[in-house]
Amino acid sequence: MIKLQKNSFFYKLYTWLPIIVLFVSVLNEFDLNYLNIDYFSFNFPFILIFYFALKEYNKFDYLLVFIAGLFNDTVVGLPLGISSFSYIVVCTFASYLRNITIRPHLIKDWFYFLFVISLINSINYIILFLFFSYDLDIMYYVINNLFTFLFYIPIATLLNYYLKAIND
Repeated sequence: MIKLQKNSFFYKLYTWLPIIVLFVSVLNEFDLNYLNIDYFSFNFPFILIFYFALKEYNKFDYLLVFIAGLFNDTVVGLPLGISSFSYIVVCTFASYLRNITIRPHLIKDWFYFLFVISLINSINYIILFLFFSYDLDIMYYVINNLFTFLFYIPIATLLNYYLKAIND
């Protein structure tokens, strides 16, 4: 494995990589539409935010997460603040779990993540449907919830390797 010096430019860029990936993911709205798969989408920012808030990564600032939510609302066309609220709620639930957990366990975190994204998607659906009169398909939220839940384990495993590389 390549060792980077702690004061080099590449090391600093590497430590800011989660925030950069978060902003890239909210700016391109990655949902695999070009593959013509009707019901396949997952919320990568939820996974990224939950994981790094749970691990208390020092470069993952909540203000930057809030700003990423504003960018997401602008790109997707949602009322301003909906995604920011969702991202901050994910951060809050992840920090709560981090503070009450004595021994972290990936499977327990995974099911807690399912609870969090189900709650957030439900709140988003209610807000957009009742207050803003959006015509929404509930199946989209269910499928998004399912695939986001299923992709958490493989993505968290990859992010564990990233954190090990940073800490070594």
